[in-house]
Amino acid sequence: MKEQKHIMTMLVDNQPGVLSRVVGLFSGKGFNIESLCVAPTMDPLVSRITIVTKANPPVIEQIEKQLRKLINVIKLRDMTGDRAVKREMALICVRAKPDHRAEILRIVDIFRCKVVDVGLEHYIIEVTGDEGKLTALINLLKPLGIEKIARSGSLALYREPK
Repeated sequence: MKEQKHIMTMLVDNQPGVLSRVVGLFSGKGFNIESLCVAPTMDPLVSRITIVTKANPPVIEQIEKQLRKLINVIKLRDMTGDRAVKREMALICVRAKPDHRAEILRIVDIFRCKVVDVGLEHYIIEVTGDEGKLTALINLLKPLGIEKIARSGSLALYREPK
């Protein structure tokens, strides 16, 4: 069976050690985490953990069963597919030589990004979107000279019924 990317989100008790137990489950079973985002929800006693991993369906099922056994996991959902809104954010530091500045600004405009910092020889660009948008932007900026990238990893919420 072919491995595919899965996005899982879980509501957990906002307590010390909970993230460590979740991550420990992955490492203890030999599962890789591609990205991990954690933050409190509107309820300060609850945090949302979003994990992206690659695995085949039987392995994902095993991961979900193990996660549901953890005491501090309140709710677990697989966000893979079209029923969820998925976004990622990145900060990209790109070399901005005088002869490339106009081209960079055109790319920023096309991708609806923002230049959030300007230096003598660089721009830092903020971009939000799905993984495809970020990948396309990075591919266009690479030839101009990307110096650094910081990516948030995926965040996801189920779409509300209309």
